[in-house]
Amino acid sequence: MTGAVWRASRAAVKRRRVQTIVIGLVVFCSTTTVLLALAVISAARAPFDDAFGGQRGAHVVAAFDPAKASAEQLAATAHRPGVEAAAGPFDQAVVEIPTDWVGSPPGPLTLVGRADPAGPVDRVELLSGRWATAPGEVVLNSPFGGGAESLLNSPLPIGGGRHLTVVGFATSMSQSAGGWVAPEQAAALHPTGRQMLYRFTDADDEQRLTSALATATEGLPEDAVVSAQSYLVLKQAFSAGADAYLPLMTVFGVLGLVVSVLIVGNVVSGAVVSGYRHIGVLKSIGFTPRQVVTVYLTMVSVPAIAGTVLGTAAGWAASYPILRSAFSGIVTGTAVIQPAGWLPAATLISLPTLVVLAALVPASRAHRLSAAQAISAGSTPRNGRGLKVQRWLSGTRLPRAVSLGLGQPFARPARTALTMAAIVLGVVTVTMTTGLSSTLTELVDHNDGHTHVNVQTAHFAGNKVEPKLTPARTEAMLRATPGAERVTSRGLVQVGLVGYAQPAFADFYGGDVANSKWLSVVDGRPATGPNEIEAGPSFLKQHGLKVGDRLTLFLDGRQLPVTLVGEESQGNPRAFASNDATRAALTDDPHVVEYDVTLAVGADAEAYRKAVSDADPSLSASVFAPDLAGPVAAVIAFTTIFTVLLSVVAALGVFNTLLLTIRERRRDLGMLKSIGMTPRQVVAMTVVSVAWQGVASGIIGIPVGMVAHRLITENVGTIVFPEEMLDIWSAPLLVGLALAGVAIAVLGALVPARSAARLSIAEVLHNE
Repeated sequence: MTGAVWRASRAAVKRRRVQTIVIGLVVFCSTTTVLLALAVISAARAPFDDAFGGQRGAHVVAAFDPAKASAEQLAATAHRPGVEAAAGPFDQAVVEIPTDWVGSPPGPLTLVGRADPAGPVDRVELLSGRWATAPGEVVLNSPFGGGAESLLNSPLPIGGGRHLTVVGFATSMSQSAGGWVAPEQAAALHPTGRQMLYRFTDADDEQRLTSALATATEGLPEDAVVSAQSYLVLKQAFSAGADAYLPLMTVFGVLGLVVSVLIVGNVVSGAVVSGYRHIGVLKSIGFTPRQVVTVYLTMVSVPAIAGTVLGTAAGWAASYPILRSAFSGIVTGTAVIQPAGWLPAATLISLPTLVVLAALVPASRAHRLSAAQAISAGSTPRNGRGLKVQRWLSGTRLPRAVSLGLGQPFARPARTALTMAAIVLGVVTVTMTTGLSSTLTELVDHNDGHTHVNVQTAHFAGNKVEPKLTPARTEAMLRATPGAERVTSRGLVQVGLVGYAQPAFADFYGGDVANSKWLSVVDGRPATGPNEIEAGPSFLKQHGLKVGDRLTLFLDGRQLPVTLVGEESQGNPRAFASNDATRAALTDDPHVVEYDVTLAVGADAEAYRKAVSDADPSLSASVFAPDLAGPVAAVIAFTTIFTVLLSVVAALGVFNTLLLTIRERRRDLGMLKSIGMTPRQVVAMTVVSVAWQGVASGIIGIPVGMVAHRLITENVGTIVFPEEMLDIWSAPLLVGLALAGVAIAVLGALVPARSAARLSIAEVLHNE
């Protein structure tokens, strides 16, 4: 009998091709989205933990003042309670790199003296070259996981006419140094600190780490600890980009799963109701109730498995570019950024199981029907359903086709509710995606009514042409060139932060900064005064800062206390912004890398660009356009594709519902046409039956979508959106969104409506 069940199931799949396609497509969309969400969630945690554990990463990288704590005292801390393992003390020196090096701007570089990259803590991984074993050699930290082989054996100037030879590139998940030298070389650099690397037995949160470090350093002189870098800060910075995707992925994943359950349940319920006679025939020829249920579950399992397989493949392929975008600009070290290997198995098992569970409840109706009941039930809906509504509508002045269409959904209220829920979710998705795309576009679109020209110097553009003009003369030339209205310069250097192991990139802006597109904050005020800085949320989180806090910068042997006066909307976790007055207090070299030139209204941008290139061929000038590259473009593309897919799936849900309704009401349609209803009236009746559901879905779905948009944008940890970027709901936009539900409903209704209009009266009544 098993073979008979399979043959009946296969015949049901072939006979119900539309339902098969609907189930396959919706499961495909859901599987793709769920796998992407799980890929981002797993990549935000597992790769760091695996790489950090493999390198025996340091829970705390601590720097001590050698004048207050001797090497013997520090070595003794390795044996204090709670210390699992320790390495050091290592001499630590800070050198000033006077020129651009390995793609980085000039600034301080922290060098640590280590005899070898191994050890009980922070096993540094050599990426290329060899370890520094002799004086005059250095191994540079390559935090993004890639070495620069072409720069091996090249000199690295460290100021004062001195240089070190780059013999290797390595990476440390603990980010314990900017480079490593032999212990003899570190001693020759006049170290200003000693480094200890600790692993603690209890390091689950920041409070426990602080307590463990206090226990380890108990007995040392006061203020002996100069800085202490927690691995939890590095872990948070590692996952910052992925965490920004999580709210979006989670919402889309949940929407996909809910739509799957709704549409699969609707399809199976409709198949059972419209197939009463088929059920009766199966039972009359010997199929048991369980075998009949198996036929219907198999009917949905076949397309569900096909959709899951294709969706898993598509999600796996799409996860790589999504993860590359999520981790762009993030220090990854040796962490391998890829989706977890268990994800395909998880989706291949869980999604078909979910589909079967969603189909089990409506399929159980076939289990309860006797053969006689099923055969006698036919395909006509039971009397009494929605009759009061239909009679009331028939007494109104509405055209008969319209009143019949409005009352038709009340005959099958459960099916109507499932279909309407799918449309609501489609409207929610369209609303949420429209709002998110508008907000992200506002974030990158600095449209002030003027044309901007971006001018990059040889430092930034990588030009080999020697500059003809100094930074001061370059700015004067840009102002004097016809068409210029405002000029803002951006200098880029690395500066040290007192109390922090890693330096930071500092953007120093000069010129007309008051109206610059570069200096904008969402909390506090722009850093336009001396000794003021501003930074993005990622920098603040990584360094444990808030607006109003003070910290000390050091560069070229100078120290400068500054105040954090503003929080930017976004920014690099290792970068902050300030102004030229603050830069001048730290270094005499502005190291300008680019200029933003605001042209006067009506100025010829191409003529200005050519004039700049002619004045100094080392400059690279281009007309500025909003840049949607990177994560913003990835998010917009992903949300757009998913919205289209989900809208199509919702429309297919409507399509399936109407096909089932038409199949059930063939006799009624034949009778209506026999008493004079025209094909146009049949189309109108069918379209009206779902159009009002589209209107109602818009009323419900738009507010829900607006709330989802707000929740997502307010929980993107790497970006803080100002209120004007969130309040994008204009009246024309809301009207357009209201029509989205109607469009989804009508799109799914057109083909079934035309099919109903073409029904032959004689054929329908003859079959009955």
